[in-house]
Amino acid sequence: MIDPTDSDRYLSFDRTEWSDLRAATPLTIREKDLEALRGINDKIDLDEVSAVILPLTRLLNLYVSATQNLHKVSATFLGAMAPKVPYVIGIAGSVAVGKSTFARILQALLARWPEHPKVDLITTDGFLLPNRVLEDRGIMNRKGFPESYDTKTLLQFMRELKGGSPEVKAPVYSHVVYDIMDGENVTVRQPDILILEGLNVLQVGSETNEFVSDYFDFSIYIDAAEPDIEQWYIERFQTLRETVFRDPDSFFQMYAHLSDEEAVAMARMIWREINGKNLVENIEPTKSRASLILEKGHDHRVTNVQLRRL
Repeated sequence: MIDPTDSDRYLSFDRTEWSDLRAATPLTIREKDLEALRGINDKIDLDEVSAVILPLTRLLNLYVSATQNLHKVSATFLGAMAPKVPYVIGIAGSVAVGKSTFARILQALLARWPEHPKVDLITTDGFLLPNRVLEDRGIMNRKGFPESYDTKTLLQFMRELKGGSPEVKAPVYSHVVYDIMDGENVTVRQPDILILEGLNVLQVGSETNEFVSDYFDFSIYIDAAEPDIEQWYIERFQTLRETVFRDPDSFFQMYAHLSDEEAVAMARMIWREINGKNLVENIEPTKSRASLILEKGHDHRVTNVQLRRL
């Protein structure tokens, strides 16, 4: 979990202590809403939302309001109308740790606060290099590693977003065909909050001195013990084998008819050679840069929260 050398930079809360910070924040989603937001094999329930994510939305609401007021003060001082600039939240963590579900639930809850009703969610998958480029560079088996992203385009997206551009476009990625969708984009139009979710959003390795995280107002790292994440990945792979992999357009259709034993062996190999290696080499070393670290137990439930001191 958190490195002891970083402990003096974070305030530490167990699950109960953190949950108490929810105060009177109302739970604004129901079970049917949560069902639509859950990812494959994700076991998150309303108790987890109430105990972990609601206190976070209360904190973020305070931060967003303070930042909005700061922009108004700055505009008053400059005697000019300042463009609307989104509050940007980065979410990082391993494959299969629950980032995507967490991001969708956080988006839904934050959008229910009247102070910032427009909340957009973008994943860094859309900024992966196309498969043809990865194949040409011989790094198809390193998809998800820092070098597999079009960092230049991602930085330009963040630059324009934080510069107050009326519209900013992000590429679209398909997990079915496992590639960028040519000519498809999602348009972001000056939201109150933008959530950027991805494996390496806290990465500092860059050809320039500019990093994606430079544009974050707040960042979250979802943490868990590696053996637990590996097991969650294997379970997700098994479920995908019986669902998405059976799609005729799926890049992974060749895995659809594996036996249970073959599927487990394949998932372990992919974890060992790709996802686990990426976690150890690139993702986990960035967690001490996060504003907030959520530590999960083997049952996917958050056990501890680390909040960086201001």
